Amino acid sequence: MIEKKRLTNGFEYIEIENSYAKAKIALQGAHLFYYKNNASSSPLMWTSNSTFFEEGKAIRGGVPICFPWFGKLKEKPELPQHGFARVSPWEVVAQEEKEDGSTVVRLELINNKKHFSVWGYLFKLQLEIVVAKSLEMRLMIENLDVKSFEISTAFHSYFSVSDVTRVEIKGLENRRYYDALDGKLYEQKMKFQVDKEIDRVYFNSKNPLDLMDTHRTITLTSKGSNSLVVWNPWVEKSHQMKDMCDDGYKNMLCLETGNVMEDRVIVEPKKKHLLELMVQEH
Repeated sequence: MIEKKRLTNGFEYIEIENSYAKAKIALQGAHLFYYKNNASSSPLMWTSNSTFFEEGKAIRGGVPICFPWFGKLKEKPELPQHGFARVSPWEVVAQEEKEDGSTVVRLELINNKKHFSVWGYLFKLQLEIVVAKSLEMRLMIENLDVKSFEISTAFHSYFSVSDVTRVEIKGLENRRYYDALDGKLYEQKMKFQVDKEIDRVYFNSKNPLDLMDTHRTITLTSKGSNSLVVWNPWVEKSHQMKDMCDDGYKNMLCLETGNVMEDRVIVEPKKKHLLELMVQEH
């Protein structure tokens, strides 16, 4: 089943339900904000109970698409954090319920005058989402311009966990990372643990990567990605965010696969870059 729906305020989204899973995708941002495998007792993705489902406001949770920059743009800090793709309206260009029981939806974002005035390049984005026993996402970034451009992109995935202080991540051992909280570089020597605010960019993390919760393991397999951002706002920052419930930090952890900082990607004219993510529960 693929059904287009809207909230009372007119906010549009697609609801998908098949023999494997159920998912919800907002047309704004091509933003998958709900996915639950039928065999699982809890959703895979975490979304804040206080988030905004409103035009022009980013959804707190799920899988925001960061493009064409990650974080704040230093040259123009007044522009949207993580770029404009996640707050722009996308168009559904294809949808299919396949014989194997999976569902495929493709959404597209093509530059317009507003995007060009902000960024100055011609581009096309196409996101393919496969809802099946596993969740698959493929972001194709195409340079339609006559000059190359540099991008910093990510699947800003918010994963639902039972208790963030008890999770482990396998694959970060001995990996170099940048700590955004103090601006320094470190190497992961000790066991990964969340007991305070965390905001790190890991370089050359292992693939696949395992997020080990008390009741399940979530395995991330990525392609076209060299960076992993790990983020949890903890207590104080959660209180400062209007779209974050005060204790929401306890049950979420962002593992964001992409290309940020020194891993930024240059896309030549008429060329493409593909960012892929597959998530499995077991």
